[in-house]
Amino acid sequence: MTSTLLTNIGELTTHDPAGAEVLRQAALVIEGAHVAWVGHLADAPAADAQVDLAGRAVVPGFVDSHSHLVFAGDRADEFAARMAGQPYAAGGIRTTVSATRGASDEQLTARVGSLVAEMRRQGTTTVEIKSGYGLSVHDEARSLAVARQFTEETTFLGAHVVPEGTTVEDYVALVTGPMLEAAAPHARWIDVFCEEGAFDGDQARTVLEAGRSAGLLPRLHANQLTAGPGVRLAAELGLHAVDHCTHLSDADVGALSDSGTIATLLPGVEFSTRQPYPDARALLDAGVRVAIATDCNPGSCFTSSMPFCIALAVREMGMTPAEALRAATVTGAAALARDDVGVLAPGKRADLVVLDAPSHVHLAYRPGTPIVAQTWLGGRP
Repeated sequence: MTSTLLTNIGELTTHDPAGAEVLRQAALVIEGAHVAWVGHLADAPAADAQVDLAGRAVVPGFVDSHSHLVFAGDRADEFAARMAGQPYAAGGIRTTVSATRGASDEQLTARVGSLVAEMRRQGTTTVEIKSGYGLSVHDEARSLAVARQFTEETTFLGAHVVPEGTTVEDYVALVTGPMLEAAAPHARWIDVFCEEGAFDGDQARTVLEAGRSAGLLPRLHANQLTAGPGVRLAAELGLHAVDHCTHLSDADVGALSDSGTIATLLPGVEFSTRQPYPDARALLDAGVRVAIATDCNPGSCFTSSMPFCIALAVREMGMTPAEALRAATVTGAAALARDDVGVLAPGKRADLVVLDAPSHVHLAYRPGTPIVAQTWLGGRP
């Protein structure tokens, strides 16, 4: 197994709870796909190869724990209408469903591959991908099969909205029956859009419990467009994470704090829909763990950039640059029940980002710039 020494790192963010979380004038050794050694430059061991990073900062690879990449079509007109003052009400999802059902497997695979490559160029090394634009037994299963080519973090979101031509009761029966049976072999997670106009708390509970019985891990979209029962349901069920969390009461925040459920915030959605941003500061001050993800999708948030979302979290949600970076790496990993990524420490995956900057602060300080110099995935650039 060959080893590679990354030397002359100006600032190294490790997020290693057993060591220094930030090192300056640092170095790192990779063996195979994993980190073998982390420490100060002066103490670096010999290695088979050496890469001089010329004072650049290194951070863990970004963990994007919420995305919807399996789709066809375009909803730019919808975005333009929102920017002209039309409110977002999630109705455009059915437009994407129609386009996705009409696309071939090859077209869907090419779209996902293009977006994942886009994410890689911006430092994302782990990505979760949901279904949810098929909404039929066949199309949900094939969407997940496409997603599984790119990640092991695949999520069955048959309960995205109710498609035309059926009732919510009949559709929940389909999602928890034949659709779940077809989707489960391709998925690790199950998700529900618990929201006014989609699925209520009781329906969400039914879907999540069915998924859990089928061996899938449950997660939840909640409290995006309105206040509702979703966040408290997630806390009650002990979910790893609940996503969006835009409209929270004090009781919601308390439930998250007591349960340990991670609040995954999606600032690109608020940027794209002109809704109020979640109050990350209040969540953090209450002891809630906060993750950040892109929610890359064709309707409410068509960005694949974790650096952009970090900058929004700092500017609009009250997070410090260090807190936002943690939310985009190690806490995002925890939202996916992963401890092998989001951290740079011996034995962890060598997934890392080299910034064309001396410090992680530049992720928020220089928004919109191509700040990622290199992305290393499994020990390879």
